[in-house]
Amino acid sequence: GAYRDISHESLSLFRLLEPQIEILVLGTGDRVERLHPTILKQMRECGIAVEVQDTPNACATFNFLTSEKRLAAAGLIPP
Repeated sequence: GAYRDISHESLSLFRLLEPQIEILVLGTGDRVERLHPTILKQMRECGIAVEVQDTPNACATFNFLTSEKRLAAAGLIPP
């Protein structure tokens, strides 16, 4: 898909993970794309921070977070 496909429903899996993740890293392909503020707000209300980056940087960020033993997940759109 594309970053336009990212919605509250498409992120529902990340809200169900146990243990609950602290941060969700989203890779939006070749470049950083803005997500609708409502989507980000809904994730924050569930206690999950969202970091949006281009996919190569999102992969690096995810690897760094997991090396720090942070509870992180990644949703990646191929570049």
